[in-house]
Amino acid sequence: MEVKASPGEERTTMATGTDAKTAGGNVLIDGDSQPAKERSCQKGFCSVRHGLAIILQLCNFSIYTQQMNLSIAITAMVNHTEASSQPNSSTAQPSVDSQGTWNETLREANPLAPVYNWSPEIQGVLLSCLNYGSFLALIPTGYVAGIFGAKYVVGFGLLVSSVLTLFLPLAADVGVALLIVFRVIQGIAQVMVLTGQYSLWVKWAPPLERSQLTTIAGSGSMLGTFIVLLVGGLLCQTIGWPYIFYIFGGIGCACCLLWFPLVYNDPGSHPFISAREKRFIVQSLSQQDCSPGWSLPIKAMIKCLPLWAIVVSYFCEYWLFNIIMAYTPTYISSVLQASPKDSGILSAMPFVVGCICIILGGLLADFLLSRKILRLITIRKVFTAVGVFFSCMFLVPLPWVRSSQGATMAFLVLSAASSSFCESGALVNFLDIAPRYAGFLKGLLQVFAHIAGAISPSVTGVLLSQASSSELGWRNVFLIAAAVDLVGLVFYLIFAKAEVQDWAKEQVLTHL
Repeated sequence: MEVKASPGEERTTMATGTDAKTAGGNVLIDGDSQPAKERSCQKGFCSVRHGLAIILQLCNFSIYTQQMNLSIAITAMVNHTEASSQPNSSTAQPSVDSQGTWNETLREANPLAPVYNWSPEIQGVLLSCLNYGSFLALIPTGYVAGIFGAKYVVGFGLLVSSVLTLFLPLAADVGVALLIVFRVIQGIAQVMVLTGQYSLWVKWAPPLERSQLTTIAGSGSMLGTFIVLLVGGLLCQTIGWPYIFYIFGGIGCACCLLWFPLVYNDPGSHPFISAREKRFIVQSLSQQDCSPGWSLPIKAMIKCLPLWAIVVSYFCEYWLFNIIMAYTPTYISSVLQASPKDSGILSAMPFVVGCICIILGGLLADFLLSRKILRLITIRKVFTAVGVFFSCMFLVPLPWVRSSQGATMAFLVLSAASSSFCESGALVNFLDIAPRYAGFLKGLLQVFAHIAGAISPSVTGVLLSQASSSELGWRNVFLIAAAVDLVGLVFYLIFAKAEVQDWAKEQVLTHL
């Protein structure tokens, strides 16, 4: 006789490994009676799952360097003095343009690097076309990764993006049309990496280590941004802008050599994992329904307020994040009157601090959870509140401290450090409420993040152009961004939850 257990009767323990059954029987494992070997496996950092986090960190590092390399290189690729009637004609002759001695130095140091006569409109298309195909690929990528496994989805995306990066200088020489096509395909491939990787953590990350592992992997994005800003201008000035693409494309290809032989979709299929670590991961996840299915409960998702709390949080937090990403170099160069080289170095400082704080925030979140100091939902809400409130508190006063370079940089760094705590809050909360749909939900959430990224820089540009003074324009930008972020925080604090939702559970057949 078969009895169907209702979703409400399933036990889902997100914060502990209590009452998890072993694979061989009904032995109970709880936080107090857990064997010493299992506890050491839980606390140790020399493990396959932490190795996976490091490899994913390198992958995210590569993807973000490939996202931003054209933004750095285009200042050396464009000849502003030539007529724009030939949009892809190139020259190797030095010239004096609106950027003065900076571009003159670049061309003198690199006489063989081609310079193109691209109009501002063409430059705008080239910089934005990376997102043209992203909206179409976000949700399908997460869904396919959840069904067929993330190893080949993520690995294939990283390989395609890296190889195309190597060929971008050649594409630029052939013509603008080919360069746009390469960038669109590259954007789709990068979505496969950034979205598909979350399907791995559903099967690899024990609940007590989920924040820690995902933040280690996610910190690669900040690290990649930091490195590109730090060395991009120097590479252009010393060895030529094509080497930005060659170096970071080569790093991505090297990451592929690590990815395919070392990464597996689940602990059970990994040939090198120890039996102790495999048993620990399986036992930790045994109370969760992580197996993906073909059907999607769309109606239930639409009615789910905890999911909407995460969606709204993604949109609001990425509104501010995209402004910081797009306008930090502009703000520093215009307000602090820094040279291009100094502007790149100063712009990189908030991102390297943010990279460190993302990892520390994940470790702190898992510490509070493992010691049962705070419940999981409390941790998610507290970290989100700290990240949003303090990042806004340090950004809003920036126009009033613009006369001091030290104060301006301190506020920018503190804002980046504070906002990094959201990575252990609302931004990872979707893994708590629906682990079996993690890939699909990450794709859905990235859609709203991209929408915010498309709107907020445009609104910022309008505010800056219409303001009577630069100080007034930046004040309006930061006040509106803070207001949006705080509205998202209030909505999240009211409706967020951290337990698996009924629509994300699978009915189980049990035998009497």
